[in-house]
Amino acid sequence: MINFLDSKKKNFYEEILSLGVFSGENTENISASVSKIIADIKRAGDEKLLEYTNLFDQRVEVSVDSLIIEKKTLEGAYLGLDAKIKKALQIAHDRVWFYHERQLEACGSGLNWSYEDDQGNVLGQLVRGMERVGIYVPGGKAAYPSTVIMTAIPARVAGVREIIVCVPAPRGVCNKTVLAAAHLCGVDRVFSIGGAQAIAALAFGTNLVPKVDKIVGPGNLYVAKAKEKLFGRVGIDMIAGPSEVVIVADHTVDPLWVVQDMFAQAEHDELAQAIVISASQNVIDNVRQTIEEKIKDEQRRGIIEDALKDRGALIKVRDLEEALKVVNLLSPEHLQLSIKDAAAFAKNVENAGAVFVGASTTEAVGDYAAGPSHVLPTSGTARFSSPLGVYDFQTRTSMIECSEEGSKSLNKTASIIALEEGLFSHSKSATLRSEE
Repeated sequence: MINFLDSKKKNFYEEILSLGVFSGENTENISASVSKIIADIKRAGDEKLLEYTNLFDQRVEVSVDSLIIEKKTLEGAYLGLDAKIKKALQIAHDRVWFYHERQLEACGSGLNWSYEDDQGNVLGQLVRGMERVGIYVPGGKAAYPSTVIMTAIPARVAGVREIIVCVPAPRGVCNKTVLAAAHLCGVDRVFSIGGAQAIAALAFGTNLVPKVDKIVGPGNLYVAKAKEKLFGRVGIDMIAGPSEVVIVADHTVDPLWVVQDMFAQAEHDELAQAIVISASQNVIDNVRQTIEEKIKDEQRRGIIEDALKDRGALIKVRDLEEALKVVNLLSPEHLQLSIKDAAAFAKNVENAGAVFVGASTTEAVGDYAAGPSHVLPTSGTARFSSPLGVYDFQTRTSMIECSEEGSKSLNKTASIIALEEGLFSHSKSATLRSEE
Protein backbone atom coordinates (compact mmCIF):
# COMPACT_ATOMS: atom_id res chain seq x y z
CA MET A 1 0.00 0.00 0.00
CA ILE A 2 3.08 2.27 -0.08
CA ASN A 3 5.87 2.88 -2.58
CA PHE A 4 9.36 1.52 -1.99
CA LEU A 5 12.44 3.18 -3.49
CA ASP A 6 16.05 2.07 -3.25
CA SER A 7 19.00 4.38 -3.94
CA LYS A 8 20.79 1.51 -5.67
CA LYS A 9 18.29 1.64 -8.53
CA LYS A 10 19.37 3.40 -11.72
CA ASN A 11 16.55 5.98 -11.88
CA PHE A 12 16.39 6.57 -8.12
CA TYR A 13 16.45 10.38 -8.13
CA GLU A 14 13.95 10.66 -10.99
CA GLU A 15 11.59 8.40 -9.03
CA ILE A 16 11.94 10.58 -5.92
CA LEU A 17 10.98 13.73 -7.78
CA SER A 18 8.03 11.99 -9.46
CA LEU A 19 6.45 11.34 -6.04
CA GLY A 20 5.20 14.92 -5.86
CA VAL A 21 3.86 15.25 -9.40
CA PHE A 22 0.14 15.84 -9.85
CA SER A 23 -2.02 15.04 -12.86
CA GLY A 24 -1.83 17.88 -15.37
CA GLU A 25 -5.40 17.23 -16.43
CA ASN A 26 -6.62 17.54 -12.84
CA THR A 27 -4.89 20.88 -12.27
CA GLU A 28 -6.10 22.21 -15.63
CA ASN A 29 -9.71 21.48 -14.69
CA ILE A 30 -9.23 23.18 -11.34
CA SER A 31 -7.59 26.16 -13.02
CA ALA A 32 -10.54 26.62 -15.39
CA SER A 33 -13.05 26.42 -12.53
CA VAL A 34 -11.10 28.92 -10.44
CA SER A 35 -10.82 31.36 -13.34
CA LYS A 36 -14.62 31.34 -13.73
CA ILE A 37 -15.16 31.89 -10.00
CA ILE A 38 -12.71 34.81 -9.94
CA ALA A 39 -14.33 36.42 -12.99
CA ASP A 40 -17.81 36.04 -11.47
CA ILE A 41 -16.79 37.57 -8.14
CA LYS A 42 -15.07 40.47 -9.91
CA ARG A 43 -18.18 41.08 -12.04
CA ALA A 44 -21.04 40.45 -9.62
CA GLY A 45 -19.48 40.67 -6.16
CA ASP A 46 -21.69 39.61 -3.26
CA GLU A 47 -24.35 38.09 -5.52
CA LYS A 48 -21.95 35.46 -6.85
CA LEU A 49 -20.18 35.18 -3.49
CA LEU A 50 -23.44 34.07 -1.90
CA GLU A 51 -24.29 31.79 -4.83
CA TYR A 52 -20.96 29.94 -4.69
CA THR A 53 -21.05 29.73 -0.90
CA ASN A 54 -24.48 28.13 -1.02
CA LEU A 55 -23.35 25.75 -3.77
CA PHE A 56 -20.03 24.54 -2.39
CA ASP A 57 -20.89 24.61 1.33
CA GLN A 58 -24.45 23.35 0.77
CA ARG A 59 -25.98 26.31 2.55
CA VAL A 60 -29.24 28.18 2.13
CA GLU A 61 -28.65 31.82 3.04
CA VAL A 62 -31.35 34.46 3.42
CA SER A 63 -28.92 37.32 2.68
CA VAL A 64 -25.22 38.07 2.38
CA ASP A 65 -25.30 39.51 5.91
CA SER A 66 -25.62 35.98 7.25
CA LEU A 67 -22.03 35.37 6.02
CA ILE A 68 -20.80 37.75 8.73
CA ILE A 69 -19.82 36.16 12.03
CA GLU A 70 -20.35 38.78 14.74
CA LYS A 71 -17.78 39.43 17.47
CA LYS A 72 -20.27 38.43 20.16
CA THR A 73 -20.49 35.02 18.45
CA LEU A 74 -16.70 34.71 18.60
CA GLU A 75 -16.66 35.65 22.27
CA GLY A 76 -19.51 33.24 23.02
CA ALA A 77 -17.60 30.43 21.32
CA TYR A 78 -14.54 31.19 23.43
CA LEU A 79 -16.42 31.41 26.72
CA GLY A 80 -18.23 28.16 25.94
CA LEU A 81 -15.08 26.12 25.36
CA ASP A 82 -14.21 23.16 27.50
CA ALA A 83 -11.66 24.31 30.11
CA LYS A 84 -8.99 21.92 28.84
CA ILE A 85 -9.28 23.17 25.25
CA LYS A 86 -9.34 26.79 26.40
CA LYS A 87 -6.14 26.29 28.39
CA ALA A 88 -4.42 24.55 25.47
CA LEU A 89 -5.35 27.38 23.09
CA GLN A 90 -4.05 29.95 25.56
CA ILE A 91 -0.73 28.12 25.93
CA ALA A 92 -0.35 27.90 22.15
CA HIS A 93 -1.33 31.57 21.76
CA ASP A 94 1.22 32.73 24.34
CA ARG A 95 4.06 30.62 22.94
CA VAL A 96 3.42 31.69 19.34
CA TRP A 97 3.20 35.34 20.42
CA PHE A 98 6.48 35.09 22.39
CA TYR A 99 8.27 33.42 19.46
CA HIS A 100 7.20 36.10 16.99
CA GLU A 101 8.20 38.91 19.33
CA ARG A 102 11.69 37.38 19.38
CA GLN A 103 11.54 37.11 15.60
CA LEU A 104 10.64 40.78 15.36
CA GLU A 105 13.69 41.67 17.47
CA ALA A 106 15.89 39.61 15.16
CA CYS A 107 14.47 41.51 12.17
CA GLY A 108 15.74 44.76 13.69
CA SER A 109 12.88 45.35 16.13
CA GLY A 110 10.58 46.02 13.18
CA LEU A 111 11.38 49.72 13.53
CA ASN A 112 12.46 52.45 11.15
CA TRP A 113 16.23 52.69 10.77
CA SER A 114 18.70 55.09 9.19
CA TYR A 115 22.33 56.16 9.14
CA GLU A 116 24.31 59.18 7.98
CA ASP A 117 27.29 58.60 5.69
CA ASP A 118 30.54 60.60 5.54
CA GLN A 119 28.98 63.11 3.09
CA GLY A 120 26.02 63.85 5.34
CA ASN A 121 23.49 61.84 3.29
CA VAL A 122 20.81 60.14 5.38
CA LEU A 123 19.80 56.65 4.22
CA GLY A 124 17.44 54.14 5.76
CA GLN A 125 14.03 52.49 5.73
CA LEU A 126 10.54 53.12 7.01
CA VAL A 127 9.08 49.83 8.33
CA ARG A 128 5.32 49.56 8.67
CA GLY A 129 2.78 46.87 9.39
CA MET A 130 0.30 46.43 6.54
CA GLU A 131 -3.07 48.13 6.72
CA ARG A 132 -5.32 45.10 6.19
CA VAL A 133 -4.56 41.39 5.80
CA GLY A 134 -6.86 38.48 4.92
CA ILE A 135 -6.38 35.07 6.51
CA TYR A 136 -7.81 31.93 4.93
CA VAL A 137 -8.57 29.17 7.43
CA PRO A 138 -9.43 25.76 5.90
CA GLY A 139 -12.62 24.07 7.03
CA GLY A 140 -13.43 21.20 4.71
CA LYS A 141 -12.13 17.83 5.91
CA ALA A 142 -11.12 19.21 9.32
CA ALA A 143 -11.23 22.39 11.42
CA TYR A 144 -8.06 24.38 12.09
CA PRO A 145 -8.13 26.75 15.07
CA SER A 146 -4.34 26.36 15.07
CA THR A 147 -4.18 28.11 11.69
CA VAL A 148 -5.87 31.16 13.19
CA ILE A 149 -3.20 31.30 15.91
CA MET A 150 -0.32 30.65 13.51
CA THR A 151 -1.34 33.42 11.08
CA ALA A 152 -3.13 36.10 13.09
CA ILE A 153 -0.45 36.38 15.78
CA PRO A 154 2.55 37.11 13.51
CA ALA A 155 0.33 39.60 11.66
CA ARG A 156 -0.62 41.36 14.88
CA VAL A 157 2.95 41.34 16.24
CA ALA A 158 4.11 42.85 12.92
CA GLY A 159 1.70 45.76 13.39
CA VAL A 160 -1.09 44.90 10.92
CA ARG A 161 -3.98 47.24 11.68
CA GLU A 162 -6.94 45.09 10.54
CA ILE A 163 -7.15 41.30 10.28
CA ILE A 164 -9.93 39.62 8.26
CA VAL A 165 -10.60 35.88 8.46
CA CYS A 166 -12.51 33.79 5.92
CA VAL A 167 -13.45 30.24 6.92
CA PRO A 168 -15.89 27.89 5.17
CA ALA A 169 -18.96 26.71 7.05
CA PRO A 170 -20.13 23.41 5.51
CA ARG A 171 -23.94 23.24 5.71
CA GLY A 172 -23.86 26.52 7.59
CA VAL A 173 -21.93 25.19 10.60
CA CYS A 174 -18.78 27.00 11.79
CA ASN A 175 -16.39 25.20 14.09
CA LYS A 176 -16.69 26.89 17.49
CA THR A 177 -13.04 26.37 18.41
CA VAL A 178 -12.00 28.21 15.24
CA LEU A 179 -14.26 31.09 16.26
CA ALA A 180 -12.87 30.98 19.79
CA ALA A 181 -9.31 31.17 18.45
CA ALA A 182 -10.30 34.21 16.36
CA HIS A 183 -11.61 35.87 19.53
CA LEU A 184 -8.44 34.97 21.47
CA CYS A 185 -6.22 36.44 18.74
CA GLY A 186 -8.23 39.65 18.42
CA VAL A 187 -9.30 39.12 14.80
CA ASP A 188 -11.28 42.13 13.59
CA ARG A 189 -13.80 40.51 11.23
CA VAL A 190 -14.76 36.93 10.34
CA PHE A 191 -16.78 35.74 7.33
CA SER A 192 -18.15 32.24 6.81
CA ILE A 193 -16.90 31.99 3.23
CA GLY A 194 -14.50 29.45 1.76
CA GLY A 195 -12.83 28.30 -1.43
CA ALA A 196 -11.64 30.29 -4.43
CA GLN A 197 -14.61 32.63 -3.99
CA ALA A 198 -13.25 33.77 -0.60
CA ILE A 199 -9.83 34.48 -2.10
CA ALA A 200 -11.42 36.46 -4.96
CA ALA A 201 -13.57 38.46 -2.55
CA LEU A 202 -10.55 39.39 -0.42
CA ALA A 203 -8.54 40.36 -3.51
CA PHE A 204 -11.18 42.53 -5.22
CA GLY A 205 -13.31 43.56 -2.28
CA THR A 206 -17.13 43.41 -2.37
CA ASN A 207 -19.85 45.34 -0.55
CA LEU A 208 -19.55 42.73 2.20
CA VAL A 209 -15.88 41.73 2.24
CA PRO A 210 -13.20 44.45 2.37
CA LYS A 211 -10.29 44.40 -0.05
CA VAL A 212 -7.04 43.38 1.67
CA ASP A 213 -3.37 44.06 0.96
CA LYS A 214 -2.25 40.45 1.41
CA ILE A 215 -3.81 36.99 1.74
CA VAL A 216 -2.16 34.27 3.84
CA GLY A 217 -3.06 30.80 5.06
CA PRO A 218 -3.23 27.26 3.69
CA GLY A 219 -6.03 25.75 1.62
CA ASN A 220 -6.89 23.13 -0.98
CA LEU A 221 -5.88 23.19 -4.65
CA TYR A 222 -8.73 25.59 -5.50
CA VAL A 223 -7.54 28.06 -2.88
CA ALA A 224 -3.90 27.70 -3.98
CA LYS A 225 -4.83 28.21 -7.63
CA ALA A 226 -6.89 31.31 -6.80
CA LYS A 227 -3.97 32.81 -4.86
CA GLU A 228 -1.68 32.06 -7.79
CA LYS A 229 -3.99 33.74 -10.29
CA LEU A 230 -4.56 36.82 -8.12
CA PHE A 231 -0.96 37.39 -7.08
CA GLY A 232 0.00 40.87 -8.23
CA ARG A 233 -3.45 42.28 -7.57
CA VAL A 234 -2.98 41.22 -3.95
CA GLY A 235 0.02 39.97 -2.01
CA ILE A 236 0.17 36.31 -0.99
CA ASP A 237 2.32 34.34 1.42
CA MET A 238 2.96 31.39 -0.89
CA ILE A 239 1.25 28.96 -3.25
CA ALA A 240 0.96 26.05 -0.87
CA GLY A 241 0.44 22.48 -1.96
CA PRO A 242 -0.71 19.52 0.13
CA SER A 243 1.06 19.00 3.44
CA GLU A 244 4.10 16.73 3.60
CA VAL A 245 6.59 15.18 6.01
CA VAL A 246 9.92 13.47 5.48
CA ILE A 247 11.10 11.31 8.39
CA VAL A 248 14.72 10.20 8.60
CA ALA A 249 14.76 7.16 10.89
CA ASP A 250 17.28 4.70 12.29
CA HIS A 251 17.31 1.77 14.72
CA THR A 252 17.12 4.05 17.79
CA VAL A 253 13.46 4.94 17.21
CA ASP A 254 10.41 2.77 17.83
CA PRO A 255 8.82 1.98 14.43
CA LEU A 256 5.41 2.70 15.97
CA TRP A 257 6.49 6.29 16.57
CA VAL A 258 7.56 6.60 12.95
CA VAL A 259 4.32 5.12 11.64
CA GLN A 260 2.14 7.28 13.86
CA ASP A 261 4.03 10.34 12.64
CA MET A 262 3.31 9.22 9.07
CA PHE A 263 -0.38 8.75 9.84
CA ALA A 264 -0.50 12.19 11.48
CA GLN A 265 0.59 13.81 8.25
CA ALA A 266 -1.37 11.58 5.89
CA GLU A 267 -4.70 12.17 7.65
CA HIS A 268 -4.74 15.81 6.47
CA ASP A 269 -5.76 14.99 2.93
CA GLU A 270 -5.64 12.24 0.29
CA LEU A 271 -2.94 14.31 -1.44
CA ALA A 272 -0.79 14.66 1.68
CA GLN A 273 2.63 13.05 1.60
CA ALA A 274 4.52 10.98 4.18
CA ILE A 275 8.00 9.68 3.36
CA VAL A 276 10.44 7.67 5.49
CA ILE A 277 14.16 7.55 4.67
CA SER A 278 16.47 5.05 6.33
CA ALA A 279 19.84 3.43 5.77
CA SER A 280 18.55 0.28 7.47
CA GLN A 281 16.50 -2.27 5.56
CA ASN A 282 15.38 -3.63 8.92
CA VAL A 283 13.91 -0.24 9.85
CA ILE A 284 12.13 -0.04 6.47
CA ASP A 285 10.69 -3.54 6.93
CA ASN A 286 9.54 -2.83 10.49
CA VAL A 287 7.85 0.41 9.42
CA ARG A 288 6.05 -1.35 6.56
CA GLN A 289 4.85 -4.12 8.87
CA THR A 290 3.70 -1.64 11.51
CA ILE A 291 1.73 0.32 8.91
CA GLU A 292 -0.15 -2.83 7.95
CA GLU A 293 -0.82 -3.70 11.60
CA LYS A 294 -1.90 -0.26 12.84
CA ILE A 295 -3.76 1.29 9.89
CA LYS A 296 -6.98 -0.46 10.91
CA ASP A 297 -7.04 1.48 14.20
CA GLU A 298 -7.04 4.93 12.56
CA GLN A 299 -10.30 6.92 12.55
CA ARG A 300 -9.36 8.62 9.27
CA ARG A 301 -8.17 5.35 7.73
CA GLY A 302 -9.55 5.95 4.24
CA ILE A 303 -7.77 9.29 3.83
CA ILE A 304 -4.51 7.88 5.22
CA GLU A 305 -4.57 4.82 2.96
CA ASP A 306 -5.13 6.92 -0.17
CA ALA A 307 -2.35 9.33 0.77
CA LEU A 308 0.18 6.58 1.51
CA LYS A 309 -0.71 4.59 -1.61
CA ASP A 310 -0.52 7.52 -4.03
CA ARG A 311 2.25 9.75 -2.63
CA GLY A 312 3.84 7.99 0.34
CA ALA A 313 7.17 6.19 0.17
CA LEU A 314 9.71 4.17 2.10
CA ILE A 315 13.19 5.06 0.82
CA LYS A 316 16.27 2.93 1.41
CA VAL A 317 19.58 4.79 1.21
CA ARG A 318 23.20 3.70 1.67
CA ASP A 319 23.95 5.94 4.66
CA LEU A 320 23.01 9.20 6.40
CA GLU A 321 25.13 11.20 3.97
CA GLU A 322 22.94 9.98 1.13
CA ALA A 323 19.84 10.57 3.27
CA LEU A 324 20.91 14.21 3.60
CA LYS A 325 21.27 14.49 -0.16
CA VAL A 326 17.74 13.14 -0.65
CA VAL A 327 16.36 15.49 2.01
CA ASN A 328 17.88 18.56 0.38
CA LEU A 329 16.59 17.42 -3.01
CA LEU A 330 13.05 16.96 -1.71
CA SER A 331 13.15 20.23 0.30
CA PRO A 332 10.24 19.06 2.47
CA GLU A 333 7.73 21.17 4.35
CA HIS A 334 8.35 19.17 7.56
CA LEU A 335 11.55 17.25 8.24
CA GLN A 336 11.53 14.95 11.26
CA LEU A 337 14.90 13.58 12.41
CA SER A 338 14.22 10.41 14.38
CA ILE A 339 17.86 9.39 14.51
CA LYS A 340 20.82 9.34 16.84
CA ASP A 341 22.76 12.64 16.79
CA ALA A 342 19.84 14.41 15.16
CA ALA A 343 21.21 17.84 16.07
CA ALA A 344 24.44 17.17 14.14
CA PHE A 345 22.45 16.05 11.08
CA ALA A 346 20.21 19.14 11.32
CA LYS A 347 23.17 21.51 10.99
CA ASN A 348 23.73 20.28 7.43
CA VAL A 349 20.10 20.54 6.26
CA GLU A 350 19.86 23.25 3.61
CA ASN A 351 16.26 22.99 2.42
CA ALA A 352 13.30 22.42 4.73
CA GLY A 353 10.35 24.43 5.97
CA ALA A 354 10.77 23.25 9.56
CA VAL A 355 13.13 20.72 11.15
CA PHE A 356 12.05 18.64 14.14
CA VAL A 357 15.19 17.51 15.92
CA GLY A 358 14.99 14.15 17.71
CA ALA A 359 12.30 11.48 17.83
CA SER A 360 10.58 13.17 20.79
CA THR A 361 10.06 16.39 18.81
CA THR A 362 6.93 15.57 16.87
CA GLU A 363 5.66 17.48 13.86
CA ALA A 364 2.41 17.80 15.84
CA VAL A 365 4.23 20.03 18.34
CA GLY A 366 5.10 22.36 15.48
CA ASP A 367 1.54 22.30 14.23
CA TYR A 368 0.06 23.41 17.52
CA ALA A 369 2.21 24.73 20.30
CA ALA A 370 5.97 25.14 19.79
CA GLY A 371 5.99 28.79 18.67
CA PRO A 372 7.00 29.10 14.98
CA SER A 373 4.12 29.44 12.51
CA HIS A 374 2.99 26.16 10.97
CA VAL A 375 2.40 27.86 7.60
CA LEU A 376 5.41 26.50 5.71
CA PRO A 377 6.65 26.20 2.12
CA THR A 378 5.58 22.97 0.39
CA SER A 379 6.27 21.09 -2.83
CA GLY A 380 10.01 21.71 -2.76
CA THR A 381 9.67 25.50 -2.45
CA ALA A 382 11.69 25.55 0.78
CA ARG A 383 14.63 26.00 -1.60
CA PHE A 384 13.59 29.65 -1.97
CA SER A 385 10.72 30.27 0.48
CA SER A 386 10.50 30.64 4.25
CA PRO A 387 7.99 29.93 7.02
CA LEU A 388 5.33 32.57 7.56
CA GLY A 389 6.60 35.26 9.94
CA VAL A 390 6.36 38.88 11.00
CA TYR A 391 8.41 39.87 7.94
CA ASP A 392 5.52 38.72 5.72
CA PHE A 393 3.24 41.39 7.19
CA GLN A 394 5.48 44.42 6.92
CA THR A 395 6.40 46.75 4.09
CA ARG A 396 9.71 48.55 3.87
CA THR A 397 10.16 51.91 2.18
CA SER A 398 13.67 53.07 1.28
CA MET A 399 14.51 56.61 2.44
CA ILE A 400 17.21 58.74 0.76
CA GLU A 401 18.03 62.31 1.80
CA CYS A 402 21.05 63.96 0.18
CA SER A 403 23.14 66.61 1.83
CA GLU A 404 24.43 69.51 -0.29
CA GLU A 405 27.84 67.85 -0.61
CA GLY A 406 26.33 64.41 -1.19
CA SER A 407 23.95 65.70 -3.86
CA LYS A 408 26.81 67.03 -5.99
CA SER A 409 28.91 63.92 -5.62
CA LEU A 410 26.21 61.27 -6.05
CA ASN A 411 24.43 63.07 -8.91
CA LYS A 412 27.73 63.30 -10.79
CA THR A 413 28.15 59.53 -10.45
CA ALA A 414 24.51 58.97 -11.45
CA SER A 415 24.81 61.14 -14.57
CA ILE A 416 27.80 59.15 -15.80
CA ILE A 417 26.03 55.79 -15.39
CA ALA A 418 22.82 57.17 -16.95
CA LEU A 419 24.71 58.28 -20.07
CA GLU A 420 26.28 54.86 -20.35
CA GLU A 421 22.76 53.33 -20.30
CA GLY A 422 21.52 55.77 -22.92
CA LEU A 423 19.05 57.43 -20.56
CA PHE A 424 19.82 61.02 -21.42
CA SER A 425 17.06 62.71 -19.43
CA HIS A 426 18.20 60.87 -16.33
CA SER A 427 21.69 62.22 -16.92
CA LYS A 428 20.47 65.78 -17.41
CA SER A 429 18.35 65.60 -14.26
CA ALA A 430 21.39 64.52 -12.24
CA THR A 431 23.72 67.00 -13.94
CA LEU A 432 21.53 69.95 -12.92
CA ARG A 433 22.28 69.09 -9.28
CA SER A 434 25.92 68.14 -9.70
CA GLU A 435 27.15 71.25 -11.55
CA GLU A 436 28.55 74.13 -9.54
